[in-house]
Amino acid sequence: MQPRNKEQEQEVLNWIFAVIGEKVPSGQYEDILKDGIWLCKLANKLAPGSVKKIQERGTNFQLMENIQRFQAAVKKYGVPEEEIFQTADLFERRNIPQVTLSLYALGRITQKHPEFTGPSLGPKMSEKNERSFTEEQLRAHEGELNLQMGFNKGASQAGHGGFSNTRHM
Repeated sequence: MQPRNKEQEQEVLNWIFAVIGEKVPSGQYEDILKDGIWLCKLANKLAPGSVKKIQERGTNFQLMENIQRFQAAVKKYGVPEEEIFQTADLFERRNIPQVTLSLYALGRITQKHPEFTGPSLGPKMSEKNERSFTEEQLRAHEGELNLQMGFNKGASQAGHGGFSNTRHM
């Protein structure tokens, strides 16, 4: 498990609450996110209606359902399943750095949604950079390729001693 990065955690909180449009509450990172309420509100800001029911209070089981609803919503939004944290990572504080990585992944995926015009989180994704070459440009490099591949026409392993199946006694 990688160590926690307080700067990244603060950046994630700042991003979540900038998207939601509320002030970052005071408290520890994992305590603010633990019940999944803010995560569900975030999901609904990114994809309105993606989390139908948010448990504002209740048993641990009911609050864990918030996290599961958030996970389902961000998977549908486009975050790869392998990048989504496990419920216990957050709720039981088993792997808080994984929670942070998952939220960075979500921030990255917002860049693929032109309808999202809010703040970004993390590095900008690279854009498709197609290149087109003329036949002439492609042919100009064929000679270079032959040189790189080497001229060993005539080289063979004939006459190489190698291994033999016969036994010498």
